[in-house]
Amino acid sequence: MQRHDAALLPARQLALEARALVALARAGMFGNGSPRRLRAIAAALRDFGPFGGGPRVAALRHGDLPAVTDERGVISFVQLEEHVNRLANALRNLGLGTGSHLGILCRNHRSMLIGMFAASRAGLNTILLNTSFSARQATEVSEREGIELLIHDAELAEIARDIDPVHGRVAIAIDNPAADELDRLIAAGDPALPAPVPPGRLVLLTSGTTGTPKGAPRVEPRSLVIPGALLQRMPMHAHEATVLAPPLFHGTGLLIAVLSLGLGSQLVLRRRFDPTDMLDDIANHRATAVCVVPVMLQRLLALGEDEIRHRDLSTLRVVFTAGSQLPAGVATRISDLLGDVVYNLYGTTEASVATLATPADVRVAPGSVGKPALGSRVKILDDHGAELPHGQVGRIFVGGTSPFEGYTGGGGKETIDGLMSTGDLGHMDRAGRLYIDGRADEMIVSGAENVFPREVEELLVTHPAIADAAAIGVDDHEFGQRLCAFVVLRDGRHATTEQVQTYVKNNLARYKVPRDVIFVDELPRNPTGKILKRELAARTNSASHHTPDVRTRSKSRA
Repeated sequence: MQRHDAALLPARQLALEARALVALARAGMFGNGSPRRLRAIAAALRDFGPFGGGPRVAALRHGDLPAVTDERGVISFVQLEEHVNRLANALRNLGLGTGSHLGILCRNHRSMLIGMFAASRAGLNTILLNTSFSARQATEVSEREGIELLIHDAELAEIARDIDPVHGRVAIAIDNPAADELDRLIAAGDPALPAPVPPGRLVLLTSGTTGTPKGAPRVEPRSLVIPGALLQRMPMHAHEATVLAPPLFHGTGLLIAVLSLGLGSQLVLRRRFDPTDMLDDIANHRATAVCVVPVMLQRLLALGEDEIRHRDLSTLRVVFTAGSQLPAGVATRISDLLGDVVYNLYGTTEASVATLATPADVRVAPGSVGKPALGSRVKILDDHGAELPHGQVGRIFVGGTSPFEGYTGGGGKETIDGLMSTGDLGHMDRAGRLYIDGRADEMIVSGAENVFPREVEELLVTHPAIADAAAIGVDDHEFGQRLCAFVVLRDGRHATTEQVQTYVKNNLARYKVPRDVIFVDELPRNPTGKILKRELAARTNSASHHTPDVRTRSKSRA
């Protein structure tokens, strides 16, 4: 970094913090308070940091207002704070100290939030395990991360069966509160504030779509820029309601959960996603925001327009989506049904927030992920690190205010001039909007032509008979590689291989037409909606490509 650039950093950071402060204040994040309350808030942030101190700040500001609604009912901000204190003290009494490692393997409910906040307040590092892990994956990650105590849902006991931490396992029995071991641990804890210690780190796991998930630790945030970046563009305000569908163990769900609780809004959680339940929750709680991943919007659209419109969803101002690519056709259809409410974020576990598309962006450029968010820098670089002009596809590099310090198991991401590679390929338009063309490791070369599977996937889901689609490259002795498409048909619709190929041929270049079309009932996805293409590749290696000439999707098979 050049000397004059370094000299500008403090001034730039101060300006970013000021802009974030304005956005947070406008959303009602701070409110008014007595000098005594303001001193208590300042002390909580000083002693426990923004994450561990967050529940105390919320309790001081929002008191007995509902904080979380889940399948057990409603818990207030004051109750949430008491449970966090009790669990933090109980964890210390078990012998866990500053820097110890706590694992959490839970679906979405209050206990997962209590566990995360309490661990931070007790100075523990928290590893959030994926609920779709196999027992082998969960054990491997737990051993690699050095987990010393595991908190897990009783219904996930099979996944946790081989994890043997030094301080044991604590089961959460949502459907049988009398057998809930975490509840008993909380009840035995001291409700007083624990003595301050340095806050622990939160370790998020990468999506692991191409291999074993890596641990990406997040430094305790001391900046307002990330929440400010969201609230600068999204109309979320204090004392409302947010319906959250993605898993809390992923950055998408966790980010919106913390933001909602910070605003004093009611957070509505369910252990499993169902599009009908989500619509009911929006209507019943008069929710103003809903957090989803794109595949959830596809499942919502599959309900049909009548099912969606017969509920009162008039309070909804924000449909926040992230975690995987949002198909342009899905973005447009949701906007037509619900209004201009779609906010599409692009970021990674390592890079955090990069860009955020507003409803205006979605209308004029539904395939984009918007412009760089507050505090983020985005550049498109070639293989030699030179910046590419608008319209040219290259590697996406991102820089922000929450630097990534490397994986827990060692290693990191490529960086150039303070910007980090996301592993994606993309391009920018003249308005400064970013488009994701695909993963760098997914681009194929077929007959000397570069083919991005993402472009074909985007097109296929606009076909009236196709509900979902994915494309991958497979080896080809003549062309080097060829494109293979996996297609999920809509209920009651049919299509042939030739019809699918003709549709692509009529809309894209001939060399982008998939030579193989495989009809499947569903695509394998991780909990955040990303397609597990390694599983699709395994299918092409083990199965013949001779598919039936005609496939029909019947409701009985859906």
